Amino acid sequence: MKKNRKWPAVYLALIFIILYAPIFYLIFYSFNSGGTMYQFEGFTLDWYRELFADTRLLIIVLNTVIIALLSAAISTIFGVAGALAIAYARKRRVKNTLLSLNNVLIVSPDVIIGASFLILFTMIGLKLGFVSVLLAHIAFSVPIVVLMVLPKIEEMSTSMIYAAMDLGASRLDVLTKVILPYITPGIFAGFFMALTYSLDDFAVTFFVTGNGFTTLSVEIYSLARRGVSLNINALSALLFLFTIILVTGYYFITKRNDKPNGMGVRQ
Repeated sequence: MKKNRKWPAVYLALIFIILYAPIFYLIFYSFNSGGTMYQFEGFTLDWYRELFADTRLLIIVLNTVIIALLSAAISTIFGVAGALAIAYARKRRVKNTLLSLNNVLIVSPDVIIGASFLILFTMIGLKLGFVSVLLAHIAFSVPIVVLMVLPKIEEMSTSMIYAAMDLGASRLDVLTKVILPYITPGIFAGFFMALTYSLDDFAVTFFVTGNGFTTLSVEIYSLARRGVSLNINALSALLFLFTIILVTGYYFITKRNDKPNGMGVRQ
């Protein structure tokens, strides 16, 4: 029995090694003074200094972060509204239809979504750039937020809503003081998922970005095509660190929300 218990741990460790080894290999060579990823000649921070001295690349990083934050915030608002509409739909057929339409957008290939947005923006005469990228990111992030928030809404007991209404609470009070506080962990989960999806997206962004505007994923792709430079390693290392900070922040937020208050009720 003990041997059988060890196999899942070994398998899990092997999976993590396969996933993280290339990332740490990339980070390791970002400190290589040799300028290549074939032989480590010595430790240096020159690639990071060169990265921070590249004004154009820093502007692209800023554009990417702004797009990610804006799209995550806006898609969270629309996603919460969509999840509430699906959860409290009176007819089961309407609920299933809305949920199916939401899921179709998630499983659809990014190439199809990107090409569809390109055709749409071209037809309506919208110039490709900041606005087109923002709209596309909001569109593919909303279904993700819906899936994060919907389980929390369905988990909530309807007796809480009826009790609040019996005590004289209006529908707005029920929404702002009962439902939203309860589903806050799901809202945070949806926001962080939308944020990471926006930062990570390449396929959709590649279709809708213009000549005067680009994001980090598209820029890294164009840099890699010219030839692998250790600037990319340094930038990827910083992005990996930023992702770890996001995940850690989300973990502590969810842990704090799961702590019971003085009355023994989870916040």
